Amino acid sequence: MIAAMTQEQPRIELGQGTGPLRGVKVVELAGIGPGPHACMILADLGADVIRVERPGGQPLTGGPTDLLNRGRPSVALDLKQPRAVATVLDLVADADLLVEGLRPGTTERLGLGPEECLARNPRLVYGRMTGWGQTGPLARSAGHDMNYVALTGALFGMGQDKARPHFPANLVGDFGGGSTYLVIGLLAALLESRLSGRGQVVDAAIVDGTAHLNAMTSAFAAGGQLREERGANLLDGGMPFYDLYETSDGRHMSVGPLEPQFYAVLVELLGLQDAPDRYDLARSEELRARIAAVFATRTQAEWTQVFDGTDACVAPVLPLSEAPDHPHVAAREVFVDHEGVRQPAPAPRFSRTPASLSLPPAPTAGAHTRAALAAWGIAGVDGLLEDGVAVQT
Repeated sequence: MIAAMTQEQPRIELGQGTGPLRGVKVVELAGIGPGPHACMILADLGADVIRVERPGGQPLTGGPTDLLNRGRPSVALDLKQPRAVATVLDLVADADLLVEGLRPGTTERLGLGPEECLARNPRLVYGRMTGWGQTGPLARSAGHDMNYVALTGALFGMGQDKARPHFPANLVGDFGGGSTYLVIGLLAALLESRLSGRGQVVDAAIVDGTAHLNAMTSAFAAGGQLREERGANLLDGGMPFYDLYETSDGRHMSVGPLEPQFYAVLVELLGLQDAPDRYDLARSEELRARIAAVFATRTQAEWTQVFDGTDACVAPVLPLSEAPDHPHVAAREVFVDHEGVRQPAPAPRFSRTPASLSLPPAPTAGAHTRAALAAWGIAGVDGLLEDGVAVQT
């Protein structure tokens, strides 16, 4: 039964998710970046996730607009105290998944490592999210997204600047090679555990996932089709028919008709039927200049109208502030307004068990401590709060 709560305390109930993971219970030991993003995905897909934070919250995170923390209650526990560790183990006893993104060895020192957690719940899937992985010479070293992507060979070829690579914020490492692969691993291991009755540890490392994401580039290299030079290959701007072009108002269009039939549409709409053959590499820069000159004659909005609905594989490069209002993005409701904040909708989509957004990000760490612990069946919550083991903000 859920304990009585103040008016400010939202009601926390389990099993309220609408997605395909409804009924799956997850304990999240709060970190930053890919770990929270993975737990956001799980919560979006219907899982009951309880986020265990240190009192005062995590660096670089928190607040009512931290969308990576949406969909789950925030519980503040002082894990330096044995009763707080025991409380987490009580949560683990009834959980399907645990997610932690701390430096290797940290949860073991806290008494919350895989050995202790699997002893309490042999069916538990214990997910570990790190940059370097749990093993290897750099396993215990600090690092961030660009460091991991750099070491895998992926960063070297990014961008069209011959002089230096350019990193795409933290999309490729933290969220591409990191949280996405953690979720894949968690769900695969969860499926196996329901068949075998046994849990296991999922070691998700950004270096592993990023290298795996980059498999096509490895294939090009193996086939002798890769030049280790930026802006020199098929998909990095080396070809004039796969590049960005500036419009008359200083904005850009993305142009990518790889297939001959799509390229024919581009040429026709640009009026460049007399342009050099695109496979004549000696005249590639001449072709690029011709394409650039035509795009420079109209605004982005005008070109968008020209190519709208065609097979030319051309789309405007939009800032985030404008993307939600594009007719296609708006029609699919790729972004939604929830609790007064415009944000990405859950993805992917399901025909029978659609995902939905629920709890907004907590305004402060520990905003749901009392209600969430009670909902998960933890006894003596009031005593934990009175003794400072748990904190209610």
